[in-house]
Amino acid sequence: MTKNDLYQLNIRLRSLAIFRNVLSDPVMKELLSYLDALETGSIPQAVSRYSGFAARLYADGCPPWSKYVEQLAGDDENPYIRLIGRGQQPRPEMVASLRRELDILQAAAELTPAALGSGLDWDGTLPGFPLEAVDIPASYRRRCENIAKMGYGIYARHRMFCVSEAGQIQPVRSPDPIRLSSLIDYRQQQQVILDNTLALLAGKPAANILLTGDAGTGKSSTIKAVVNELAYKGLRILEVRKEQLHSIPGILDELSGNPLKFILFIDDLSFQKDDDNFSALKAILEGGVSAKSRNVVIYATSNRRHLVKETFSGREGDDIHRNDTMQELLSLSERFGIQLTFQKPDKNTYLDIVRHLAEEAAIAMPREELELLAERYALGRGGRSARAARQFVDSLLAKP
Repeated sequence: MTKNDLYQLNIRLRSLAIFRNVLSDPVMKELLSYLDALETGSIPQAVSRYSGFAARLYADGCPPWSKYVEQLAGDDENPYIRLIGRGQQPRPEMVASLRRELDILQAAAELTPAALGSGLDWDGTLPGFPLEAVDIPASYRRRCENIAKMGYGIYARHRMFCVSEAGQIQPVRSPDPIRLSSLIDYRQQQQVILDNTLALLAGKPAANILLTGDAGTGKSSTIKAVVNELAYKGLRILEVRKEQLHSIPGILDELSGNPLKFILFIDDLSFQKDDDNFSALKAILEGGVSAKSRNVVIYATSNRRHLVKETFSGREGDDIHRNDTMQELLSLSERFGIQLTFQKPDKNTYLDIVRHLAEEAAIAMPREELELLAERYALGRGGRSARAARQFVDSLLAKP
């Protein structure tokens, strides 16, 4: 490759329109900076910028440069992929531009250390980086054809999300890896959640689900495990805290055009009688989230079956229409299409969970000793639960 070839590639990269965001990637910016430096004729500056490009790539674990460009293109949230995600056909001009730009990115992905160094009149050694054969136009075509499963943007790279203090959707960097195989008992409840979620993924009517029951029984873990099992089918989860319920309408607007399917997850849900968030969630459920956004359902967990904290004074009160008020408070849970109860495990189930987790963790201990220690641990924790079983096994692993 000649210096002029690198000059022409620099111009072609800067002509990107659909994939304009790719030029803002830190590694790509360093590459463009190096290509610019070649034009100045300053060898020290060009060498420095080349090394800056390599350093950025190394900082990401030194992936093959070609695969790095392929992922940049595949995950990019651009006007073309958004149209495809909404089921719309881009105009011919956009299709033609897409093909041209994919060829440009393919040319950039094929750059080798030797090719980049050919533009330098210097016989020193430059940092190297690995390459693998890629076909970016073909891989991008496959992504468009499977957009409902693969997604784009941050939703292609991550499966679990939360809402920031500023109200922005952001990925969970260290998602819980829990799988259904690690959750013992509650098989009937798990199957109901699986079936409902599979209906969502199939584009069929899916219900909002309320999971209630004792603390530590695995309600939240079950939901996250279902997401981990079905993420490859296009399922994602977005956790919303109770104080963020007012932002749900805006979230639904943002997700409604996304080709993936989403669970809005509200953990440990409960309200006071005069809680404004109560009215917000009731209004959302009243309108039927599933009907408004066919790609979104709400899964909530609570230790209270009726979600609203009740007191004896609240029951008696001085409200003329006390019965109507109580029905209003208790009606929220009824707006979930499916309600599931998770009760504390009995002794046999608790010990079965302990044995399974201990075996999974490769803990070598006589069964009688294991069960005796597990029972003592549960007694000290106030009762048996799936959470207590896991904490007990973790305590064994922590011992020297």
